[in-house]
Amino acid sequence: MKTINDKPFQEKESTELAIGSFIISTFLLLLYLISNESPTIFVIAWPFALGAIVVNTIMLVHLADRFIHLPQQRKEIGIKILILLSNVPITFFYYLIVMKL
Repeated sequence: MKTINDKPFQEKESTELAIGSFIISTFLLLLYLISNESPTIFVIAWPFALGAIVVNTIMLVHLADRFIHLPQQRKEIGIKILILLSNVPITFFYYLIVMKL
């Protein structure tokens, strides 16, 4: 007999969030660089970055909770956590680029 926890982990939102955050932050970085360091782009990008940090942190806490409570699906959830956390070094690299210019 199968239980509810035997179903595969079917959460796409965390991967979509990670990819969406990466694409939008890359677009804003390129726009900032192309616009010769326009302060307008900088003003738009910082609230996005702050919002992305908050939303990604909420998703990370949710995935960590699922990781703890669904031991049969830890591999799938761990991969989603790693995908979400992959944005951290990318964002830090973008920050270094903007601060050095």
